[in-house]
Amino acid sequence: MAPPQRIVAVVGGGMAGLVAAETLLDAGRNGPRVVLVERTPRYGGVVETLSGDGWLIERSADNFLAARPEGMALVERLGLSGELIAVEEKARRALVCCRGQTLPVPSGFRLLAPGEPEGIRATDILSPEGKARVLAERGVAPLGIGPATGDESLESFAIRRLGREAFDRLVQPLVAGIWTADPAKLSMAAACPEFLRMEQEHGSLSVAEEDRLRRMGATHRAEGARYGQFVTLASGMGTIPARLAESLRRAGVDEREGAVSSIAREADGRWRIGMRLARGGEESMLADGVVVALPATVAARVVADAPLAAELAGIEYAGSVVVVMGYARGQVAHPLSAAGLVVPRIEGHHALAVSFASSKFPGRAPAGHVLLRVFFGGALDPERASLDDDRLVALAREELATLVGAEGPPRLVEVARWPGAMPQYHLGHLDRLARIEARLGALPGLALAGAAYEGVGIPQVIASGQAAAARVLESLGGVSAAG
Repeated sequence: MAPPQRIVAVVGGGMAGLVAAETLLDAGRNGPRVVLVERTPRYGGVVETLSGDGWLIERSADNFLAARPEGMALVERLGLSGELIAVEEKARRALVCCRGQTLPVPSGFRLLAPGEPEGIRATDILSPEGKARVLAERGVAPLGIGPATGDESLESFAIRRLGREAFDRLVQPLVAGIWTADPAKLSMAAACPEFLRMEQEHGSLSVAEEDRLRRMGATHRAEGARYGQFVTLASGMGTIPARLAESLRRAGVDEREGAVSSIAREADGRWRIGMRLARGGEESMLADGVVVALPATVAARVVADAPLAAELAGIEYAGSVVVVMGYARGQVAHPLSAAGLVVPRIEGHHALAVSFASSKFPGRAPAGHVLLRVFFGGALDPERASLDDDRLVALAREELATLVGAEGPPRLVEVARWPGAMPQYHLGHLDRLARIEARLGALPGLALAGAAYEGVGIPQVIASGQAAAARVLESLGGVSAAG
């Protein structure tokens, strides 16, 4: 007699949870029955697209990095490769707000790494003293990071290697646009390991970046080349989780709409999952394995294991708001010939950044119109994210009037709130992950997935879902993820 089919619950229907469910369902004939639990009727988590009347609005992420394989492979599996589009060539650069102007990021400058000395010399963002300090970076001795010296914050690293002015005017605003973080707390080892390796292996970010560009070839030396590595779908990022959910249904996933209230290990090694159902009432189920694809702070409240819950609760989050506005083209004076602009804190504005959505990708606004996304909040300005919609819209209009010369009332407004949605990789994050991993080792059948652990980008989140599913399959014994 065949043994009963094992059950694996996936808690959370964001990208990590959907991919975990996909991986589990692909395990083959001996694969488990998969139960997907999501508290809302919509899958995708923070990935959400709205469209209508010629507008296409991304309420959160509007692209992903094609250089990593996970996102591209998922798009191919879903039959969506024909929809892929890259950033428009005319928009393959970023601008920085600088003393009332919007100036391009220096040619060859990548987040922390100055790859072209001539780009630094030519920029008007830095003073002569600031330029000299950046150009002297190749003479700054590396600082060994290890047990003796500990982790280093991104702010400390950037100032040590590039100087205070380059940090304030370039690094800080670029970092805010990615992590919405406090750079004085952001761990280099967790958030930017590539740049740490560059320092250790080459002794200089400048030397390492110049070497990288040489190896990649002349076509990648242009400032806009890396922007071509960011892609999206013509119909919007929300198509990915929507199509993935359809695929899961065809594959036989068991869907439950409800909020998980508890996850506890039974004496026999199985997991009991308590749920508050959307239709009312409560129920519990037993599962042989569980993938917890919830924000770490939420996971901490439902996982019964106290040591693990304490570690998860220690991962902090920041919130943000995206105010999306559509204008007639004639209402905006700025040429908008970039992917967007970032705003240093020292400029005194409230916006973190402005994305020129209709410049980046086609089909985002009706003919004769433009679509802009204004970002507020983050770890350094949480008060802004708590303003009501009317005040946020008024503030966004003020910022756009100053930054890009937008005049008059917008033709479209959408406010997307993401409270506590962005995990903060604070100093010591990798040590925390090691402790979490050690605790999971004592809890076979339980795995974690999502942006809280090893990367906030779409490809990294996909990878986390796949790894969590593989971990659970391995714990079941005799079942492995399909290649």
